Amino acid sequence: MTENIEAILQNECGLTKDRLIIVGVSGGPDSLCLMDTLRLAGYRIMVAYFDHKLRPESGNDARLVEKTASRLMLTSWIDGADVRAYAEEKKLSIEDAARTLRYRFLFDLARRHKAQAVAVGHTADDQVETVLMHFLRGSGISGLKGMSYRSIIKSFDPDIPVVRPLLDYWREKTVLYCAVHGLRPHYDSSNDALNFQRNRIRHLLIPTLETYNPKFREAIHRMSLSLKSDYSFVMETLEQAWEETVVSANDEVVTFNLGRLAECPVGLQRSLVKHAMQNLHPGVDVNYQMLERASNMIEAPGHASRLDLKAGLRMVRESTLLHICAPHAELPFDRWPQMQDDETIQLSLPGQVSLAGGWKISCENWRLTSLAKEQAEENEDQFQVWLDADQLPEVFELRCRQQGDHFSPLGMDGHSQKISDFFVNEKLPQRARDRWPLLCVGDEIIWVPGFRPAHKHRLKMSTSRVFYFSVSHPPEKITDTDENPQP
Repeated sequence: MTENIEAILQNECGLTKDRLIIVGVSGGPDSLCLMDTLRLAGYRIMVAYFDHKLRPESGNDARLVEKTASRLMLTSWIDGADVRAYAEEKKLSIEDAARTLRYRFLFDLARRHKAQAVAVGHTADDQVETVLMHFLRGSGISGLKGMSYRSIIKSFDPDIPVVRPLLDYWREKTVLYCAVHGLRPHYDSSNDALNFQRNRIRHLLIPTLETYNPKFREAIHRMSLSLKSDYSFVMETLEQAWEETVVSANDEVVTFNLGRLAECPVGLQRSLVKHAMQNLHPGVDVNYQMLERASNMIEAPGHASRLDLKAGLRMVRESTLLHICAPHAELPFDRWPQMQDDETIQLSLPGQVSLAGGWKISCENWRLTSLAKEQAEENEDQFQVWLDADQLPEVFELRCRQQGDHFSPLGMDGHSQKISDFFVNEKLPQRARDRWPLLCVGDEIIWVPGFRPAHKHRLKMSTSRVFYFSVSHPPEKITDTDENPQP
């Protein structure tokens, strides 16, 4: 075992000998083997034992681990908690509660002592059991590939990795290692309890499957290794698609460009949604049915604009944007021009005024009428407009919509409609309507920024004077999706 372990520790686990490693030791053969292997390889380690208080003899096990560490001149840290009580309080299974409390203890210790990693003694047997557990849950490739030598569990720490140096060694080897090196592992009676799923897989399912294939464990282990390579390719593709489809992302909301997301193959769409969910809620269990509903919402615009996902996460579609939101997240407003409040703002020509979120609106007088007409014909940016100035003053108002507002948009030949109906027809998200800036002269709306000017003030053959208006966002916030006002 010691012949290949050094390469695994350095190349696969990414460990160095100048920084501390927290080693989770239960007192069984796997964790004792890991502890001694790291010690003999010259790594700085601290032994950490967590007492789950599920067995009467667990206190004795803690003392045995402490004595073993002391005999080997290793620092140890012993702690524990009532796992059963925690499971009842949080409505978790005993297994999930034990894992949560154990890893919380290990990572708290790692942060406190500035350790480079948390090391655990998972073996190839644990890998096979884990893959089967994921298979029974209907997991995809990310679950069927099993555990990795080195990984980040964001729910416990976003930076400190958990490493599993023994992942390709079978349990028989760790038992033999302990015997050869004078280590005395203790026997955990809870490993025989069939009320735990992992134990049922270990003692009932695997032996049954081995009657069909005596080398079943080896076959599953090979499969997990093969799927790791496939998973690496999938993740590279996912990262590229993430860069191309995600407009913004933070701890509360991941926002996709819906058009680009819809262009992705369905499988990639589902992977992107799953990745967003796990970014917002690390460890959340995402099943196929949930992702299928999400892809249906992406592909079919006529479906509902909101979908509840899992653990309070939700998906919200707003025309050209799709948001994946944490439970209490507020959707961002800064992608739209919005008035600061209900107060009217005067805009004088030439001039510029500020709106909420760093947006600005400016106006100027264009003296070259022919150039203005040419620019207006070629313009595709709906946050720019050229208006016939012959019937306009040089002072304007910017305000929010008001009760009874009507608008005569370009293309309706002078006919008017309620501004509320205009917003609905243009599919402007409802939450953006109340503070959307309207350019007015008195009670008349002459331009709805991001959409259309009033028909009356369009450029005409007879136009002799032109006013130019534009709405802009701070440069550092602009993406190519900002050109469209209908997220």
